[in-house]
Amino acid sequence: MKLLRLARILSVGLRFGLEEFFLGHERVRPLRWLVRTTLFWRTLTEPRGVRLRRALEALGPIFVKFGQMLSTRRDLVPLDIADELARLQDRVPPFPSIQAVAMLEMAYKRPLAEVFAEFDATPVASASVAQVHFARLHDGTPVAVKVLRPAIAPVIAHDVSLLYAAAAMIEKLFADGPRLRPREVVAEFEKHLEDELDLMREAANCSQLRRNFQNSPLLLVPGVYWDYCDHNVMVMDRMNGIPVSQIERLRESGTDIPKLAATGVEIFFTQVFRDGFFHADMHPGNILVRPGSEQYIALDFGIMGTLTEVDKQYLARNFLAFFRRDYKGVALAHLESGWVPADTRMDELEAAVRAVCEPVFDRPLKDISFGRVLLQLFQASRRFNVEIQPQLVLLQKTLLNIEGLGRQLDPELDLWKTAKPFLERWMNEQMGWRALVKNLQIEAPKWAALLPQLPRLAHHALNENRLAQLEAGLTLMLRQQQTRNKWLGAIAGLLAVLAVATLYLTWFYPS
Repeated sequence: MKLLRLARILSVGLRFGLEEFFLGHERVRPLRWLVRTTLFWRTLTEPRGVRLRRALEALGPIFVKFGQMLSTRRDLVPLDIADELARLQDRVPPFPSIQAVAMLEMAYKRPLAEVFAEFDATPVASASVAQVHFARLHDGTPVAVKVLRPAIAPVIAHDVSLLYAAAAMIEKLFADGPRLRPREVVAEFEKHLEDELDLMREAANCSQLRRNFQNSPLLLVPGVYWDYCDHNVMVMDRMNGIPVSQIERLRESGTDIPKLAATGVEIFFTQVFRDGFFHADMHPGNILVRPGSEQYIALDFGIMGTLTEVDKQYLARNFLAFFRRDYKGVALAHLESGWVPADTRMDELEAAVRAVCEPVFDRPLKDISFGRVLLQLFQASRRFNVEIQPQLVLLQKTLLNIEGLGRQLDPELDLWKTAKPFLERWMNEQMGWRALVKNLQIEAPKWAALLPQLPRLAHHALNENRLAQLEAGLTLMLRQQQTRNKWLGAIAGLLAVLAVATLYLTWFYPS
């Protein structure tokens, strides 16, 4: 089975000319003429990125999803390939409805009619690992039911093992292979797939995001019906809206398009800096808009990003320093976050940042893509041994999606006009007097519980210190006594030797 799948992969690769990615290496370059002669019938007029995208589409949903993930690793993949792979969409035929019903009845352990009053056998959406059906609960509530593809886990495990084999080959063949970290890329892809294969985890992500935006006019997130969820099934509110890419329909419904674009940017920065928990797959297929409003509706919560307080501080400082042309501030943010070695020369890192950022300011701010600037900063910092954090790569990909979506809606969108006040307010809350008050409020309950215990804890600590000092003193005295005993023994031995020698001389050599 593996050999057949491998043969299929090789045949598709040769059909689309993907051997050029390997035959460029000096070790196998002599084989190039043989391949060209053997496959003379091919016409390879399309760019390499287009051919790679078409090959992944031909190989099936798992490879399509791998291409989608690879497009986010712009710190590793050439831009022409990353841009082309970003166009990959799940065009996966749905699996038969009878299989979906069987999966549901297996999960619920009872007939489907006892679970849902109505179930639409025709799926409304179909993707690589799951598809969605509309249904209605017995109390009349309309819901959306997401069902995993049958037997998808073995297929994924099989294809991932082949990807690991290809990654190992890249590491051995190419001098630059270890830096590209192909096995780590495949491992990251495997982790994303594991997350998406557990619909309980996706349901938890959805629930968390909904709680973060409860009663928010910015973003609407479906509620989860936990009694109907399983690792293979997720049931949530049925959401009605207009796809964000259908701009004419949005205009006809009365939506303010420029405001909608600005709202998308605000949602992104709110998720990143307020919550540190963001939807990392915000392409147009996963976003609806409530008709006649500027409120977004989020769908598909399989891939979510998280940020620590350190990450958020780093990003906010970089954003603001970039906007103010404070290149030294950008360099210091890298150093203080621990992502460059401590012995890095700040003047060299500052010069590299300046070379990336300064040309940008020759253009109007509304024409600046901060996602691409962030990418260029990642690439420029490579020579300083910066290890780009996976969560930041995911964030950068999301920022590119948001910028692209925002400017599709409103070509005049000025990202900075929307983002700068938000960032400055957030930084003020984190570092100003408001941050001090907020931290005191957070820490007050802990101090209230700790203060009454301080005298007892101090007395205990002092007693422990005295005991420790006493033990140390006794140990020292014992060691000193042992040393003295050794010296006394040595002296006694020497005296004994001298006494014996004296007696010997007196006995045999009398005067």
